[in-house]
Amino acid sequence: MKLPVIKTIQRTCTTEQIEATLAVLENISEAPSLKEAELDVIGELISNLCGALEVQEMIAEGMSEKDAGNAFMKKVLGSIDR
Repeated sequence: MKLPVIKTIQRTCTTEQIEATLAVLENISEAPSLKEAELDVIGELISNLCGALEVQEMIAEGMSEKDAGNAFMKKVLGSIDR
């Protein structure tokens, strides 16, 4: 998960676009012919897209973009420490 990528996605894409992309990537990830490295890339893309959705939601609730990005990363890092 990369915050600069998440910020770019949330700034340039609508919620609908992100959700459609997620659906496509999730369906592609079920293809039996995919190699492990390809699944890793798809997983990273999905993580960044989900992060962008969460950041968009926080901004819609009134949080600044900077604070939303920081809050999201603290949440992620907090879940890793557990």
